[in-house]
Amino acid sequence: MGVDAERECWEMRSGAGVGPLQFGMSPAEVVQALLVPGPQESAGGPYAQEDFPGGVKAFYDAGKLACVALDAVTGPQVFLSGFPLAGSDLEQGQQFLLDHAAEHGNCLLYTPDDSLSLTDIGVLLRAQQVGAARLTRPLFVKEEWLESEYFRDHLPLEGA
Repeated sequence: MGVDAERECWEMRSGAGVGPLQFGMSPAEVVQALLVPGPQESAGGPYAQEDFPGGVKAFYDAGKLACVALDAVTGPQVFLSGFPLAGSDLEQGQQFLLDHAAEHGNCLLYTPDDSLSLTDIGVLLRAQQVGAARLTRPLFVKEEWLESEYFRDHLPLEGA
């Protein structure tokens, strides 16, 4: 799948956030940073979750932003060493992370749902089914969640 020319591009900040979102923000600060009137949908559970227009999901731990998930098709695009993390072929995305880790010495982690993560930069690639294709759906996660076995095993397992 090619990169949509109209898709917004966000910059990843390893372990600190992505695009206009910074880990530790309150829900009100997330709304303000996204320039929207509020979330389209909210859910409780182990982590409070808010779904925003433009394919962005925010997850909170104790009322502070801890994880951002981007939709494979409608979410903003984020590049890592020139590779598009949102909406790429899943196998190519996983191979890219393996190659990136080998080249840069990143720490790799497979999560219980068979997603692959580079823990030291806080990126996790999940699968999102789009028609017959399985595409990459990136999650950007605060460092503590990937360093802790408890949080690693309980990362948000929301549906795509």
